[in-house]
Amino acid sequence: MFRHLSRLIAVTFVLTVVTLIHAHKSQAVTLPPKIQAGQDELILNGWGTRARSFVQLYIAGLYLTQPNNRPAEIVSANAPMAIRINITSRFVTQQRLISSLSDGFYRSTRGNTTTIRNEINQFRRFFRDPVRTGDVFDIVYLPEHGVIVNKNGEFKGMISGMEFKQALFNIWLSENPVDGNLKRGMLTSRTTR
Repeated sequence: MFRHLSRLIAVTFVLTVVTLIHAHKSQAVTLPPKIQAGQDELILNGWGTRARSFVQLYIAGLYLTQPNNRPAEIVSANAPMAIRINITSRFVTQQRLISSLSDGFYRSTRGNTTTIRNEINQFRRFFRDPVRTGDVFDIVYLPEHGVIVNKNGEFKGMISGMEFKQALFNIWLSENPVDGNLKRGMLTSRTTR
């Protein structure tokens, strides 16, 4: 009897995981091939998914003025660029997103966030509103202004400084990114969904 019960539990768990994967992958998210950033038109360089424990959390696309697959060059460039993040899971909450960004800054700077601590704290405040499935965040860098954050087309804030910009984009593009598959996707030109 216990053997049958343990098999039933195992099968139920597997079916639940498969259902979750299917549900999250079936959500249609379209990344536009181009976006306007100030006076510049940016093209979709590549995109990928951020997943954890078999659950897709968000889809993100990297936008540049011209295609580039060299992450260090992208991060160090004082040129217009953007990352668009489409939230695809109810598991992404405001608190979890802020925690993930904090972890990302720690990883991207190898634990040395001292010189940009104030900027990181300011950036975190741009994400103080509730986060829901379907929300779209645009993180745009314009050399004359700095990093600009929009949520669903609404301006949330701006931070100047190249050091902060580099740490921010390194969250996704550094040697130790938040998600290696997502990094590879952002650096691989391909068509949108």
